Formats: sequence, C-alpha cells, structure tokens
Amino acid sequence: MQLSRRQILIGTLAGGGLAVGYMLRPRSFPLPLAAGRDEVAFDAWIKIATDGTVAVAVPQLEMGQGITTLIPRIVAEELGADWTRIAVEPAPASPLYANFPLAARWAELWMPVLPGIAAHPDGAILRRVARDSRFALTADGSSLAAFEAPARAAAASARAMLAMAAADRWDVDWEDCVAEKGAIRHGDKRLGFGVLAGEAAGYDPPNPPPLRARPPGEAPAALRTGAPLRYPRLDLPAKVDGSYQFAGDVRLPGLVYAAIRHGPIGDSELASFDRKAAAGTRGLIRLVENKRWLAAVADTWWAAEHALAAVAPRFAARQRADSNRIETALDEALRLGDAEVLFETGDPGEQLAEHFSLAIRYDVAPALHATLETASATARLADGKLELWVASQAPELARRAAAEALGLGERDVVLYPMPAGGSFDRRLEHEHAVEAALIARAVGRPVQLTWSRWQEHVAGLPRTPAMAVMAARTSPGGDLVGWKARLAVPASGREFGRRLFGGDDAMSAMAASAGEFDPLAMEGARPPYAVEHMAIHHVPAAIGLPTGRMRGNAHGYTAFFNESFIDELARKAKREPLSYRIALLGHDARLVACLQKVAALADWDGGSPSSGQGLACHVIGLPGAEGRIAVIATARRDTDGVRVDRLSAVADIGRIVDADIARQQIEGGLVFGMGLALGASTTYAEGLPQTGRLGDLGLPLLADCPSIDVELIASDAPPADPGELGVAAAPPAIANALFSAVGLRFRRLPLLSEEI
Repeated sequence: MQLSRRQILIGTLAGGGLAVGYMLRPRSFPLPLAAGRDEVAFDAWIKIATDGTVAVAVPQLEMGQGITTLIPRIVAEELGADWTRIAVEPAPASPLYANFPLAARWAELWMPVLPGIAAHPDGAILRRVARDSRFALTADGSSLAAFEAPARAAAASARAMLAMAAADRWDVDWEDCVAEKGAIRHGDKRLGFGVLAGEAAGYDPPNPPPLRARPPGEAPAALRTGAPLRYPRLDLPAKVDGSYQFAGDVRLPGLVYAAIRHGPIGDSELASFDRKAAAGTRGLIRLVENKRWLAAVADTWWAAEHALAAVAPRFAARQRADSNRIETALDEALRLGDAEVLFETGDPGEQLAEHFSLAIRYDVAPALHATLETASATARLADGKLELWVASQAPELARRAAAEALGLGERDVVLYPMPAGGSFDRRLEHEHAVEAALIARAVGRPVQLTWSRWQEHVAGLPRTPAMAVMAARTSPGGDLVGWKARLAVPASGREFGRRLFGGDDAMSAMAASAGEFDPLAMEGARPPYAVEHMAIHHVPAAIGLPTGRMRGNAHGYTAFFNESFIDELARKAKREPLSYRIALLGHDARLVACLQKVAALADWDGGSPSSGQGLACHVIGLPGAEGRIAVIATARRDTDGVRVDRLSAVADIGRIVDADIARQQIEGGLVFGMGLALGASTTYAEGLPQTGRLGDLGLPLLADCPSIDVELIASDAPPADPGELGVAAAPPAIANALFSAVGLRFRRLPLLSEEI
C-alpha cells in the first residue's frame, strides 16, 4: 500500500519516543454545529431553537437503514424532547464524530505501519489518531457502538443545563426538575426548551453527564401488529411524497449533466473515439477525456449519453477479467495454493489427517450491489473552491481524494453529504465524486455526473467470488469430531483498504494484495458450533477481478458454506437438522433460543423430505456486540425457477433500541439475501459483465417476496446491528429448503446457476 504522509507520521509517533509528547499535546476542537438565527448549539450533537425545535446532528450516511431516526431517537429519549419537534441535519466534518469501533476493526487497513496500537476502540492512541484523521465512516454496523454513548452524553448534559436555567427561575434545586415532552417541569411549573435554550447555554454541565437510569430501548412487544410507534421514522413522509432529496436530485444554477464510459475491467486506457460523430448531438457541450474514461457533458443527461454512444469510445485493455480464468484461479488455489491459518483449536493436524467422513466443495459467484440509485455526484468549482454533493460512507476520504485530484488543499473542498438510494457498502468508494470534480474543472460549470446502470456494473466492483472445501470427521454414531474449512478467496479487504486509504487504483490495489492473508475476507468462516478439533484456512487467490465490499461482506458466503455443510452432516448422520445444531451449541444459549423460537414460529417439521423447509443460523457483529439469527425458509421449485413462500426469522440483537427499525432491517436483509441466493450475479468476458440491466439480475420483485415473520428476543446484552444478519442466513436456509423440497443439493450461489 502506498502510505500517506499522515500514516507514516502516525507510525513514527506510535513507535518511538514522540508518542508520549503526541498524546500529551493538548487538543481542543471547535464546536462543529453552526447555530442559525434563533438557535443555540449544545455540544456537537444538539441545537435548540426558540420555537422548541431540537436539531440533531447525524454523522452517518442515511442509506435506508434508518440512522437518521435512530440517533435522534436516542437523543430525544435522553433529553426528554417532543418527537414531533425533532429535526435532523447531516453532521459537518469534525474530529468529534470519529468512529472508534470501526477504526479499531479496520486498523490494518488504515494504519498499516503499526496496526497493533489501534486494536482496541478505547485505546488512547487510537482515539487520538482517529480524531486527527476525522475517521467518520459508515460501515460494519458500527453506528450504535460508536455514537450512542456520545449522543446520550450530549443529551444528558443539555437536559441538565436546561433544568439549571429553569431551576434558577423558580429558585428550586435543578435535580428536582423533570424533562419531558420538550419542557422542563417542576410541580405545576413548566417551561419549554425553546424558552430556556438561550439561558441554558451559559451553564456548565455536570461531569459526568447525568444519564437516565435506563438506556434507550424497547421490548419486543413493540412489534405487535397495529401497535402505535413511539418514534416513527423521520424520513418516511418525505420519501412517500417524493420530496426527499437524493444525490441525483441536486439542482444548481447553470447545472449541466454528464454521462461516462469506463474501460473494461482490467488495465484499461482510452484508445480512441470518433469525435466528429457527436457533432450533431443536440445539447452537447463538450467531451472530457481521461486516461481511464471518456465523459460527455450536455444540457441533459440523455443527450450526453447519446453523444457517448455516437462517438463509440474504444479502450486498450490488458489482463481483462474473464469468468473462466476466475474459476480456474480459484480452483487451482483451492487445490494447490499455500494456506494461511485463520483459526485452529484442538489437534486438527493429528485428528483430521485421517480419512474425512464427508468432504464437499461449495462455490460462490461474484455478486453485484444493484443499488436503486446508481452513482451520482454534483460538483461546482469556482474561485479555487470545490463543492461536492454526494452520498458517501466515507465523506472525508472522498473530500481528500477530490482535493488531491484537482491539486487543491483539503480546506478548499466542501462536501455536502446526501442520503443514498441504497448503498450496501457501494458508497464506501468515491471514484464518481473525483470524476465529477475533474469534469467540472474541464467545463468550467457545475456538473452532475450520473452513471448508467451499465456503467455501474462495469466500474462498480462486485463482492468477491469464493470457493471452499468443507470437510469433517464424525464418530460412527454421527457425532461431529473434527471440522476443516479451506477457503480460496482473494484478499478483497486488503485491496479495498489500499483503494480507500492508500489512493491506489483498482488494478494496482489488486496486484499489491495478491497472496496476502486477509481476515476481513474470512469473517464468519469460523462456525458458531463447538467442535473439539477445528481448522479454518485461507488460501489467497489471484483472480484478475478487482472486488469490493457489499452488505453482509464475507458473511454472505461463509454462512452459506457453514450452514449448507452442517445441514449435509446432519442428513448424513440421519439426524434432525435442528437438534443436530443445538447439540453443538451448548456454549451459546442465545443462539439456541433463536433456533428453538424460530422452529415454533415456522411450524418446523424437521425438514422432512418434500416439506420444503430449510434451516440456517449465524452470528455477526462487533466484538462483544454480536447479533444472532435463526432462519427457516419454505421454498419450492416451479417452472419459473425457485419460489420462496415463507421466511421466518428470530434474532437476538441485544438491547433493542428501536424495534420497528430493527424489524425493517432484518426483513430487508432477508430479501437482500434472497436476491443473492437466486440472482444478483454476472459472468465476465473480455473484461465486461455479461449482465447489463437491473431486470436481468434475477432479483425478487414485490410479487416474489414471501410471507416474512420476524421475532426479536429481549436481551440485556450490548446492542448489535441487525442489518446484515438476514443477508447471511437467508441463502443457506433457502438452499437447505430446496434440498428438502426436491432432494437436490445446490452448492453454488446463485442457486441453480450450475445448471445454466
């Protein structure tokens, strides 16, 4: 990875005597929220207006997961605010919004010099460096872990300051005052937040903040059908009436529109195009050339797209991605490659050296994100200042990349964060923002660049393909004695890190990562089951296809490998799949409870032949805040392919902060996982994806969506993110259901793809 000056400095400081001085050097940060007219800013999270409106800053990208409701809900409950008076604003760039849990989880990606110094989210060095780097990314379900505590602390402090202002007016003890429904109350006296805000800002809050006795949360009973929501989503009304503004909805004076063509996947360079062929295109303003792409700018996007079709750009490309070579590379790595040990326990070398009772290969094809909104960015360059309107999970990194591309200082770039019409981790990368900035400089006018669906498939990097050989040794009675998994998968996480943090292009990042051990590409490979002898090995594979992150990430294929294999082991042992799993989960009562409850919810009949029922379970989450899920799918095969009639899920996500949003996330994850099970993939030939349209991906339509039942288990464990649980568990549950329905075992994702 090409190290930045910042990374080298961090490594030097952490590794030498300067570390103490670096840590002791006092640091203070300005208040990031700009108070408008008749507003008062409290901390980095809250502004209160004289009319009682409470504006909450949200430093995470809203991409459908409901974070612009979840963080305001935490603030409202702790503050005692009136939910009808809550507003949201995207948080500006500030070190005060650093995502410490994610920074620790990704330490090897962004601090490759000495990642060990940042291995714990509570470490002083990690917190200092993450703040100085403004490490504010949205990823890996880390939002609650990162921001619940500071948001609660800010709300508790503001509540105390408001109470102090009211108490001085009434000459009472502020601790005897109560904050509720947007007002401070003492006996029959009551003053609204808006009346008190100006005075309250002058008080010093208590240290530590006086948090309420119970953190925000709801019981699973809040999911009852027809039960009123205490905190309905703030973004839904605008999404329903169409007034919600996404990146592609930005309009500026003098705005022009750009379409783009990228070269085939590989080492591509623009070779030629017929400039004269665009001369008759009505509305065309100009063509913008780059080494890797060609863009057309016009007064409408449609005119720009037609101009590109007319000029027919050609690209010279070497090392073009090809599905046959990808399959061969994975196969050779699986059979012959040198493996790295991810996890071992017991004595696998001795116990698993003998003949395996069962050994099976599974395959997963590349998967496309298929976001509803394709990549879109608006750029305006004027007087040496660049403004960007873009949906980004890594806004500060997008801002830095654009500044570097234009030769500007970071302070000369302003990024306005927009919500995303779906991301699924696609908006962690920001090449479209850089392209929009370069095009705006070339034409001297504000430009909105929008990728077509075809360009999204060409230039948007897929989730990596993978292969695995799963092997086990069982006793004569069928008890599981040993488990060995050998996964061939490229170092997808490493190459992603080199692109995002090192600024490498896709091909350079892939080449530099070849052969590297990558724990991120192996997440979830260790099954939740207690097996005496176990070995999990990673074989880094060089496949010639740059890959990226996707919702569920490695769990999307490791859960498929593990849960398909455990099901096959149960069938071979002539054991009922549910009880077979539970027998191996004596150490995890929470996952056992999920399995038992989902069996009752789905009327589980043991997955008997022709029943069409299949079972899967999985564990995902940050260390100490893992979520658990069990899923039963009811599926059948008909003349049109696979029909999923029902998905039943029970999840334990620890303390439930918002039951309705949690249910939405699990339901959405199940449907997303269903899409991965039945489609969302493509093959590659000559560097080009062979699927160009959204409708050709085999994604479930509304009419295809099954009946979905979701139950949550009450828990006092730390809250876990529910968004990826269903993504991981749905595909193996559907695969196992198809086996019980038709007696055929499908060992490749998408299912049925081995028949095509």
